[in-house]
Amino acid sequence: MDFYSFYKGHNFDAHEYLGAHRTENGVTFRTFAPSASGVSLLLCGSEIPMCKTYDGNFYEVTIDYAKCGDTYEYRIYRRDNTYTDHSDPYAFQTELRPSHKSVICDLSDYNFCDVKWMKSRTDCKNKPLNIYEMHLGSWRKTGDDEFYNYREIADLLVPYIKQSGYNYVEFMPVCEYPCDESWGYQNTGFFSATSRYGKPTDLMYLVDTLHQNGIGVILDFVPVHFAVDEYGLSKYDGTALYEYPNSAVGVSEWGSYNFMHSRGEVRSFLQSSANFWLSKFHFDGLRMDAISRIIYWQGDSNRGVNGSALDFIKVMNRGIKQRNPGCMLIAEDSTNYPNVTKPVDMGGLGFDYKWDMGWMHDTLDYFRTAPWLRSENYHKLTFSMMYFYNENYLLPFSHDEVVHGKAAITQKMNGQYEEKFPQARAMYLYMMAHPGKKLNFMGNEIAQLREWDEKRQQDWDLRKYPLHDSFYCFMTDLNKLYLEHSALHNDYSPDNFEWADCHSEEDRVYAILRKSGTEKLLAVFNFDGAEKRYALKLCDITIARLLLNTDFEKYSGKSKEQDNFTVSNGGIEFDLAPFSGVLLEIE
Repeated sequence: MDFYSFYKGHNFDAHEYLGAHRTENGVTFRTFAPSASGVSLLLCGSEIPMCKTYDGNFYEVTIDYAKCGDTYEYRIYRRDNTYTDHSDPYAFQTELRPSHKSVICDLSDYNFCDVKWMKSRTDCKNKPLNIYEMHLGSWRKTGDDEFYNYREIADLLVPYIKQSGYNYVEFMPVCEYPCDESWGYQNTGFFSATSRYGKPTDLMYLVDTLHQNGIGVILDFVPVHFAVDEYGLSKYDGTALYEYPNSAVGVSEWGSYNFMHSRGEVRSFLQSSANFWLSKFHFDGLRMDAISRIIYWQGDSNRGVNGSALDFIKVMNRGIKQRNPGCMLIAEDSTNYPNVTKPVDMGGLGFDYKWDMGWMHDTLDYFRTAPWLRSENYHKLTFSMMYFYNENYLLPFSHDEVVHGKAAITQKMNGQYEEKFPQARAMYLYMMAHPGKKLNFMGNEIAQLREWDEKRQQDWDLRKYPLHDSFYCFMTDLNKLYLEHSALHNDYSPDNFEWADCHSEEDRVYAILRKSGTEKLLAVFNFDGAEKRYALKLCDITIARLLLNTDFEKYSGKSKEQDNFTVSNGGIEFDLAPFSGVLLEIE
């Protein structure tokens, strides 16, 4: 390892040196504990003293009888001769919770077969990106209500993603974590795939299988904070090694410890972790959680910009992109901080995409509103295009919007049970017609009406009911149209988008044009509860072909599968059902 680079915070492969690694002489264990008075390896019931190496801040020992599958810990002695037993920060595997010892693991035991995918993958800037966000433990459970193994998930997930019309999946965090209820956002093992679903090689198989079937895989990554459990990173060498020593900035709003990004060793740890998942596990991108807490102290703009953390994220993002061609970096950021998706060399933070939280909140607020009040709230759906070209935005209906009393997506729609479904269908067509890449959380596609609970699998039995089954049919048709039509992909060129009508406030009608070099699409929406006869002036239109009507009978609507429009000189006229949208290809 380049120790100077490690201390300066420029290292991206510290995991190749630190941790437990098989050698010709057995297994070599190394850890970084600069303030410890001594470190021992706990292995096979024995305490084995480790020797200082390099500058005395690192400890090392080689054990000839150690083998893969053995568990181990480090006993870190403090200056007062007390000690704490810690799992290895750089371990590649950890015991299943509530146990927490590290496990010797050789990742070279798995051989990937996705060379074709890895050579051709891109950041999808000019391609479709339709992400299915999922929590592995509650997507599906076995008949005994237990977790599926990563390999079993692969066999279930591939056909479902293909059938449903998504081309990427995003896994909520799989770095090892102690508490199921944290969903993986409070980690203890930044190089360990959670043992809840199997071994690291099983996760490799899952990613590999998805790639071989043309499906990209994004990992939710947490660079801001970590779990407080004492066997983890907390006061690792008896001092605040990874966290801030001051609780005013060292403890997050979630009760976890914030990483001290001004320390080079911490930067190298996180950068190596990010690079590890992309290079060793072949993930195609990282969605980074809570970036507002990187930008501002504790995420509060009133406390000012955190310059050290910003410098860290710039260095990491640039280094990740250099080392992993075609990967994508996505920021979950709710702030107005500029240039998040500009390259670092152009003064930005180096992300490829930023979640459009404003679009998400405005859209859901609009559809919560009673139809007769939507005129005065009309421009909640147009405001996003006032700022859209400032960043490369991604439109998310994520897990955060279906928990903690917020209600499920379809449940949020105004009105009684049967009124919610047509509004949700129309809203999702609006999402697809709006520029920006797409993300939808599991369960949304079947119009699940209860909040997500990590302890329960999705309510797949809902497909037995016509309203839910037809909603899934609609979502699959819509997703596949999105993947097939280039006019919906060229998101970040202003020439690609045009409001054909954004001033029919009293009628609650909107019209959007999307364009590419080969096609032009028109989407028209009636978000009112009454049927409309609507005329739109489009002087250059001569031919129109209906691609989708959210009110088709097969989607539990009332419209026959036939044209609901007429084209004449100077425009097009529609019969728009209540709470509906139509998508047409026009010439």
